Amino acid sequence: MTEDKEILDAFRQEGKEDYAFNLLVRRYSRDLYWQIRRMVFDHDDADDILQNTLVKAWKYLPGFREDCRLYTWLYRIAVNETLNFLKSKRLRAMFSLSGNERAVEDRFTADPYFSGDEITRRLYAGIAKLPPKQKVVFSMRYFDQMKFDDIAAALKGTTGSIKASYHHAYMKMKRYLKEED
Repeated sequence: MTEDKEILDAFRQEGKEDYAFNLLVRRYSRDLYWQIRRMVFDHDDADDILQNTLVKAWKYLPGFREDCRLYTWLYRIAVNETLNFLKSKRLRAMFSLSGNERAVEDRFTADPYFSGDEITRRLYAGIAKLPPKQKVVFSMRYFDQMKFDDIAAALKGTTGSIKASYHHAYMKMKRYLKEED
C-alpha cells in the first residue's frame, strides 16, 4: 500500500511522471506478466498484452479514484486486455483450420521460458481447456493465492460468483488430471 501511495504521489507531482511510471513498471510488471502468461501461454503474446496493459493503465491513471488498491485496478486492466485478446484469438481460430487446443499446449511447452515437468505440462494443458473466466479465476486463486474478495474486486464480480467459478474450474481440473493418469 505504501508503494501505491509513492507511485500515485509521484505521478501527481509535476516533472515526476516518468519516475512514477518506472516505479509502477518495476513494482507490478512481473506479477501482471505471469497472470497474463498463465492465460495465454505464449511469452510474446503475454509481453504484448502486458505492454498494452501498462499503456492503458498509464492513460487512465489520472482517473484512478483510489476506491481499490492500485494492484487490483491493474489486474482488472490486465485481465480485460487478456480476455479481449483471447476472444479475438478464438474468433480467428474459428475461421482457421489449424486452431486446436493441442497446438496451444505444444506452443507453450516449446517456449524456451517454460521449464516445467510433466505434471506442470498437464496442469497448463488443463487450464487451457477452461472457459476464459474460469481460467482467470483459477489462475488468480491457484497461482497468485489471491483472496476471493480481491479477485471479485479485480473482475468486478461478486465474491459468490467468483467462488462458484473457482469451484467449477477446480472440479474440471480435478477430472481432467484424473483422466490423464
